[in-house]
Amino acid sequence: MSERGALRARLDLLAREVAKFGVVGAVGLVVNIGVSNLLWRYTDIPTVRAGLMATFVAILCNYVGFRYWTYRDRDKSGRTRELTLFLLFSAVGAVIETGVLYAATYGFGWNTPVQSNVFKILGIGIATMFRFWSYRTWVFRALPDKDVVVNDVVVNDAVVSAEDVAQAVSVPAPAPAPAPAATVRVEADSARR
Repeated sequence: MSERGALRARLDLLAREVAKFGVVGAVGLVVNIGVSNLLWRYTDIPTVRAGLMATFVAILCNYVGFRYWTYRDRDKSGRTRELTLFLLFSAVGAVIETGVLYAATYGFGWNTPVQSNVFKILGIGIATMFRFWSYRTWVFRALPDKDVVVNDVVVNDAVVSAEDVAQAVSVPAPAPAPAPAATVRVEADSARR
């Protein structure tokens, strides 16, 4: 495949990934905004705290969508690691998202329902860019291509080149076979007989 064709294939895969991420994110957005508005309208929970609670409900919904649809072809070997990283990066995203809402509500005093929704959505947008990068880079790691020859090996969590591994485990070359013994020709002296 030519470089141009390979680039086109990679861009197509990225476009599909972004589209799937966007669909799952849109569902999460509906859950997040819906839960936020329910909490703002029917409870006395403060604006930012209710927004944070809604974010965590959306995060749980999104994990299911990302794991079983967007990134279903990615590495599934370390679910505990994956879930821990997902929650960690989601928490960072929640801080970004809630920080925007907090700044608008308490920093500028913009806390009408419309303003809260606008800044909630703005915060979600900023946090989404961070989440996309972190999920695809760290959480849902891509499996290596089957057609690619692996040049590096992971040994005790360290990446080691294949050449280093070959040198470390190389078996010394067998010693050259001894040269055949010199053939001695013995001829009988005909005069002595």
